[in-house]
Amino acid sequence: MKITYFLIAASAVLFSSCIVSKKKFDDILAQKVKADGDLADRNKELESANASISSLQESLKKMRTDSVTLEQTYKANQKKLDVLNKEFDQINTSYKNLLTNSGKLNRDVALQRDQLLAIQNNLEKTKRENDSLSTSLQEREKKVKELEMVLSNKDKAVQNLKNRISNALLNFKENDLTVKVKNGKVYVSLAEDLLFKSGSIDIDTKGVGALQQLAKALKDQRDIQVMIEGHTDNVPISKKTTYLEDNWDLSVLRATSISKILISAGMFPKQITAAGKGEFSPLATNDNAQNKQKNRRTEIIVTPNLDELFKILESN
Repeated sequence: MKITYFLIAASAVLFSSCIVSKKKFDDILAQKVKADGDLADRNKELESANASISSLQESLKKMRTDSVTLEQTYKANQKKLDVLNKEFDQINTSYKNLLTNSGKLNRDVALQRDQLLAIQNNLEKTKRENDSLSTSLQEREKKVKELEMVLSNKDKAVQNLKNRISNALLNFKENDLTVKVKNGKVYVSLAEDLLFKSGSIDIDTKGVGALQQLAKALKDQRDIQVMIEGHTDNVPISKKTTYLEDNWDLSVLRATSISKILISAGMFPKQITAAGKGEFSPLATNDNAQNKQKNRRTEIIVTPNLDELFKILESN
């Protein structure tokens, strides 16, 4: 919203008068710097969320490995316990037999009794260790299942989002837009030809229709975040203005224009972040017309709410 206010103020200055006072210009420039700072903060939050997801997946991998080790230890101790039980039964039987014999066997009986007690103590110690391992194994298996379920639910939610968006945009050509899942997010890539004329930040009627259909599919889902990224090729803009000096400015203003359409179509403003990457995140090298056309695009990145995943990660 802060970027929106900046654009409104900028538009007022541009169209109301050709002469801008220094104070006004400084105010507007300060708002732009603050908006750039807000955008950087949002990007840091997104990077932090991606790092947390990677950490969670590493934790899950380690827990699986630990569970296998514990299960192997548990089985080995169970075998040892079985052997000790057999030895105990044999010595106990021998001990009882010796008690019925003459006194000359008293020393043997005492020796057998000591061995029996030692084995019994070892048996009890091993049993306690085995019970502890069994409890630890069960707890880890429970955590692994919990993590797997949450990750599965997240993947299902992402796939459902993709299907909903794809169904909403079925009437558009593949050359105009694509919908795919990557890194646990849904990426909607819209070609420049669908939305803008060259160098313009005004959205064409066809593009407005596509964005309205996308907003209709997403506006009732409040557990998502939407990042709108503008991208350009490396060809400098032909008409520069005070507030549109290069491709970076163009990409940001285009992302903001798209944000306004989505919000006016019913999406919640707090869910939306507008960003521009200019020519610095190309899909292909800008060495021919076809690759440059690929790079002139807008990507709408839809991310499900990851709070539940973060809670489980913090509990571990």
